[in-house]
Amino acid sequence: MKTDPLKDTELHDKINRETARVHWSELERHFAHGSVVYVSEALDLVEVALRIAHDDKDAITRWMNEGKVAKVSDVQARTWQAADALLWASVVSPFVLVQPEKHAVH
Repeated sequence: MKTDPLKDTELHDKINRETARVHWSELERHFAHGSVVYVSEALDLVEVALRIAHDDKDAITRWMNEGKVAKVSDVQARTWQAADALLWASVVSPFVLVQPEKHAVH
């Protein structure tokens, strides 16, 4: 029986507790290994991590096709490196999911 990722509150809470803001400089070695994945600000980082943990291929494929989930590009990496950007990060081995901070609406 497949677990419903939306009802897996224990794993959701664990991922949420382990999600943190980190500087890009702390993620560069993971990027060098090709394991850093960009998550669009339009998505909930914890939900994406949960779906990846449950191998929800349909949702992941849809987000990838929409450009909302992708391996971090060299351009993104250079931009974040220049600013030593602060990003939200969540680890779902072997990946590190990163999401730029959402900008407050004034």
